[in-house]
Amino acid sequence: MAMTKDITCHQAVALVSDYLEGALSRRDRQRLERHLEGCEACSAYLEQMRITIAISGSVGPEDLPAEAVSQLLDVFEKYQRDKSNE
Repeated sequence: MAMTKDITCHQAVALVSDYLEGALSRRDRQRLERHLEGCEACSAYLEQMRITIAISGSVGPEDLPAEAVSQLLDVFEKYQRDKSNE
């Protein structure tokens, strides 16, 4: 998502996953970081995502009931289908 202007909060939220994975271009990373410096809400969202990743990383499939694993897989598969139809 190459951007030529300051980004909005909506755009920042959309970029957070790629940011955390190190998948943004240098230009987009700098723009996001500039936005985060001035936006308390988006900074809080980024921190919430970091905490969520840290917590969820400690839960393995064996820790979940079979029904929960099945539901998560269904949601992921639907997301992939919807994404490929965009």
